[in-house]
Amino acid sequence: MKLRVSAVQYDLHTIHSFEDFANQSEHYIKTAQEFGAEFVLFPEFFTTQLMSIGDKQGNALTINDLPDFTEKYRDLFSSFARQTNMHVIGGTHVIRKNDRLYNVAHLFYPDGRIAEQPKLHITPTEVDEWKMTPGESLQVFETAKGTIAMLTCYDIEFPEIVRMARAKGADVIFCPSCTDDRHGFHRVRYTSHARAVENQVYVVGTGTVGSLPTVDFMRANFGQAAIITPNDIPFPPRGILVEGEMNQDMIVTADLDLELLYQVRERGSVTTWRDRRTDLYPDWE
Repeated sequence: MKLRVSAVQYDLHTIHSFEDFANQSEHYIKTAQEFGAEFVLFPEFFTTQLMSIGDKQGNALTINDLPDFTEKYRDLFSSFARQTNMHVIGGTHVIRKNDRLYNVAHLFYPDGRIAEQPKLHITPTEVDEWKMTPGESLQVFETAKGTIAMLTCYDIEFPEIVRMARAKGADVIFCPSCTDDRHGFHRVRYTSHARAVENQVYVVGTGTVGSLPTVDFMRANFGQAAIITPNDIPFPPRGILVEGEMNQDMIVTADLDLELLYQVRERGSVTTWRDRRTDLYPDWE
């Protein structure tokens, strides 16, 4: 089975209304649709652009204001998925539950369903500055094109959670990210490659680019989309199907062939998934 995937390098810049946000998002959706994509991935924290709209006094909104846009965000991206018949991974959006903030990846199905995966590992900035709460459980999601997982940015740096996702059946890991410098970007990028090798899965990642000068902790972004494969024949030697131009406003697209994953798991140069020692380290307990 094959699926075509697009990943958006979302350009953060100051906007003045929710309509501005909707129009920019629609531009990427239409571009992915023109490329024939069946899945499209947006980055982590791309909805922080809404904070730049500001209040009546001209001050930027805070992270505590962002959940107020949740209903509009969900309605907008659900309509994109239904109208285009694409699966839309709407990056992450900050929601409020029981007076706590969660950084949540959203999967919008073409039939109108909406699935959520809270970020499981949260960074010091998310804890100390934004008072966020980590999610408590991992899910995988069945789609018409196979089983996927959504692991956000820092999550991909933990081998155990990706192994668990693969053990639950995921063949494609979608990883929306948001990193502000080269160090953070390369942590996510290098560990994405490691997870693809270890688990013989595809990893589709992307990040924010641009800047929100009025929004705390979103002034700097360093990002690049990439669709990553295991390092084995018949995949590219560097394990990269496609990657974007660093820090540019753009979208990348490639086809994922799931049958190739099944082949290398059985007959690859190495068979890392089959050869894992579950007698020593179980997939989960």
